[in-house]
Amino acid sequence: MSKIKIAIIGLGYVGLPLARLFATKYPVIGFDINTKRIAELKSGTDSTLEVEDDILCAVLQDNPNMEKGLFCTDELEAIKDCNYYIVTVPTPVDNTNRPILTPLYKSSETVGKVLNQGDTVIYESTVYPGVTEDECVPILEKISGLTFNKDFFVGYSPERINPGDKEHTIEKILKVTSGSTSDAAKKIDDLYASVITAGTYLAPSIKVAEAAKVIENSQRDINIAFVNELAKIFNLMKIDTQDVLKAAGTKWNFLPFKPGLVGGHCIGVDPYYLAQKAQEFGYHPEIILAGRRINDGMGKYVASEVVKLMLQKDIKVKGSKILVLGITFKENCPDVRNTKALDVINNLKSYGAEITIYDPWADPEEVLHDYNIKTNNELPSEIYDSIILVVSHNKFLELDLRSRLSKNGVLYDVKGFLKTKVDGRL
Repeated sequence: MSKIKIAIIGLGYVGLPLARLFATKYPVIGFDINTKRIAELKSGTDSTLEVEDDILCAVLQDNPNMEKGLFCTDELEAIKDCNYYIVTVPTPVDNTNRPILTPLYKSSETVGKVLNQGDTVIYESTVYPGVTEDECVPILEKISGLTFNKDFFVGYSPERINPGDKEHTIEKILKVTSGSTSDAAKKIDDLYASVITAGTYLAPSIKVAEAAKVIENSQRDINIAFVNELAKIFNLMKIDTQDVLKAAGTKWNFLPFKPGLVGGHCIGVDPYYLAQKAQEFGYHPEIILAGRRINDGMGKYVASEVVKLMLQKDIKVKGSKILVLGITFKENCPDVRNTKALDVINNLKSYGAEITIYDPWADPEEVLHDYNIKTNNELPSEIYDSIILVVSHNKFLELDLRSRLSKNGVLYDVKGFLKTKVDGRL
C-alpha cells in the first residue's frame, strides 16, 4: 500500500473539521467547488466557526505535496494523486420533502474523474440504505472506467457532527465505519481509528451503517415531536410544560427532551430519507411522518400563540412591530440551513405584522441570499409590541427585553430559556 493521502470532498460543517483532524497525521487535500470558501479557508478563517482560526492555521499548508497538513483547493488536478476520497457534501430535501441526491451524484462524478486502481471512496453524507452501493458506485464505475471491488473500493462512515458543539468534537464522537469488502472495511476502520480518540465501531455492512445513521436523527425527531405535542396539550390545560418535564425528569429513565422548533440539516431532514425508502418498499411509515408533521407545524403554532396573546392584550396585530430573536436553526452557532425560525416569521407576516430580526450569530448576507430576508447583527433601538425568543443564544440572556416592549407588550420564550417572567412559551 502506498502512503496514505486523503481528499475531503466538501469543506462545510462536516468536511472541514474532518479534514483538519486527518491533517494532524496525514497529507490532506480539501476540495470544494465554492471558490469563496476556499479563499476564506486559505486565509485561515472558518466562517462556520466549527474550527477555530488558530487550530486551522496550525495545519494549513500552501503546498499540496506536503508530508502532512491541509491544502485547500477548488482545482480537480490537486486531488488526482490521493488514494482515499471522503465525500462530505449535503443531502437536503426539496419543497415536497423528497431527498435531493444531486450533490452526492456530482461529487461522485468528480471523484470518478480522478479515481485510480486501488483507491477507496468513503461517503459520510446522510442517506437512506442502499444509496452508496446502488446510486453512487455506478457513477464511479461509469466515469472512471474501473470495476467496483476489483479496481476500487467504497465505504460508508456517517458523520455525527453537532454544529456549534465545542464539547462533542469530531475526535470525541465514536465513529461507525463500514466497507464494501472485509479487507476494505478493515482499512477504513483503521484509518478512522488512527485519529478518532473515542474509538470506532465496524458495522457488518454499508447498508447497516447507512440505516444506523438515518435512524439516529429520526429517533430524536420523534421524541421531540412527542414533547411538542405535550406542550400543546399542557398549554390548553394552563400547565407549565417545563415544570412537568422537570418533575418527570426525576425518574432515572425519563428521556430529557424539550419542546421547540426542529430545523437544521439533520434532524429536520433525515426522517424523510428513511420514509422515502420505506415507501419504495410499499410501507407507509406512520410514526416517523407523524413526528415530522408535528415538528414541521411548530412554527405556525408559535406564531398563532403569539397572535392570540397579543389579541388578549388588545394589541392590534396588523401593523404591529414584532422583534424575532434568532434566525439560526439552533443556539450559539451561525448555521441557518433549514431553520424553522423562518416558519414563525412567515406566519407572523401573514397577519400583517412588521418583523425585525436580530441574530448576533447569523451572517446577514447569507440569510438574505438564502431566504431574501433582512437580519441584524445589532439590536435596533426600537420599542416592540411583541418580542419572541425563537433561538436560545446565550447572548440573549444579557438583554433587558422588558425595556424594549410597549405597554402590555408580549414576551414569548419558545424554549423556556429566559430567567424572567414571560407571557408564553412551549
